[in-house]
Amino acid sequence: MTIGQESGRAAHAATHGLRRAGLGAASTLAVALVAMSMGALVPRVAAAKAPPGEGRVLVATLDGPVSPVMSEALSRTLARGEREGYAAVVFKLDTPGGLESSMRDMVKVLLASRVPTIVWVSPGGAHAASAGVFVTMAADVAAMAPGTNIGAATPINMQGPMDSTLARKVTNDAAAFARTVATQRGRNVVWAERAVREAVAINENEAVEQHVVDFTAATLEEVLAKSDGRTWRRDSTVRTLHTRGLPMDTLEAGFRQRLLSVIADPNIAYILLMLGFYGLLFELQNPGAILPGVVGGISLILAFLALSTLPVNTAGIALIVLAVVFFVAEIKVASHGLLAVGGVLAMLLGSMILYRGDSPRLAWPVILGVTGATTLFFLVIVGAGLRAQRRRVTTGSAGLIGRRARVLERLAPAGRVELLGELWNAVADEMVEAGSEVEIVGSDRLTLRVRPVAKEAGS
Repeated sequence: MTIGQESGRAAHAATHGLRRAGLGAASTLAVALVAMSMGALVPRVAAAKAPPGEGRVLVATLDGPVSPVMSEALSRTLARGEREGYAAVVFKLDTPGGLESSMRDMVKVLLASRVPTIVWVSPGGAHAASAGVFVTMAADVAAMAPGTNIGAATPINMQGPMDSTLARKVTNDAAAFARTVATQRGRNVVWAERAVREAVAINENEAVEQHVVDFTAATLEEVLAKSDGRTWRRDSTVRTLHTRGLPMDTLEAGFRQRLLSVIADPNIAYILLMLGFYGLLFELQNPGAILPGVVGGISLILAFLALSTLPVNTAGIALIVLAVVFFVAEIKVASHGLLAVGGVLAMLLGSMILYRGDSPRLAWPVILGVTGATTLFFLVIVGAGLRAQRRRVTTGSAGLIGRRARVLERLAPAGRVELLGELWNAVADEMVEAGSEVEIVGSDRLTLRVRPVAKEAGS
């Protein structure tokens, strides 16, 4: 019996009772309408209390390098899945790997999620390499589309080769973490360690045979159908997935996420930071240029936005700013190159420690290229501009000041003088005889203000 049938039966019983009590037809009708209205509200109240994601599956795409941006997207998706009561969350994954710190954050969130998670390596041609191996294995259900591959999880250093001791420590740590994740999800522990130590990679069929992933699926509907009936565990509680035929809600990446996915690369964020400094300084040295200031301001804001998602070391930023100060001071102060050398050293050190921890790191070609470009920019380009500003003005009325002219008509105090083969009206504070030499001290439109040269020399 439905809620509506029950409410109708209750209204009928109430009406019958009121009639037997002797109430009038109008009162009986009013009470019946109130009872039926209350019964009609019951299903609406029940529907309002139901979570918006109940009986549905949330789908999100993780595409590109593993970075703080991808980690944030995964965390926000799972938070919504838990908050809105979705039956499961599916992540479509395609990544070449990325930052270890971001990978560990993603794995921790996946292992602790209160909603079941499914990672599907797709579409065809996609791969879950390096850090993507850990993310895939950390899901409750792992699947791969036809034509995909997984593996090659050996850690690397973006700054170049590591020495043997450091490489061994990093590899052992990553291998232990791979074994832990595989054990948590009941996957092939031996293969997980080989993916780290030997950089092995396998296709989707080999991954299923070696129990690295659970199955292959060509479509999302097939993923949900094959996930149905599988169990997932949190702590000591074991539950069963019921996903076959459920409707899906797709979570699209927002503008901020798409923008950050482009600029959140540590090297790009670093280059944007330096471009911002260049543009603003050039604008300050050449007011009115406009374009350098606009480009510099936008670059600096984008750099700060990207750096807000990365583990930035404040000391690194301070050293880079100090390097810029040294370069500017070298142009204005005669330090015989000491300030320039200090700027280069501060730039190198600041770039090397710009990010905290073992990762991310800036690539050496980027560090050296930016340091060289910065040195060239300040010592050559900005220096030439400042030297040009200090030169004597040679054009316009300001360019006439300091030049000497010959008096043609006695200045008493006005008259005419010859300057560079041209006749000018001139005025002096005192009488000057014709044939005397005068120096121009100012101008008022087409009239020059002059003073005798002889008197100045004798004073």
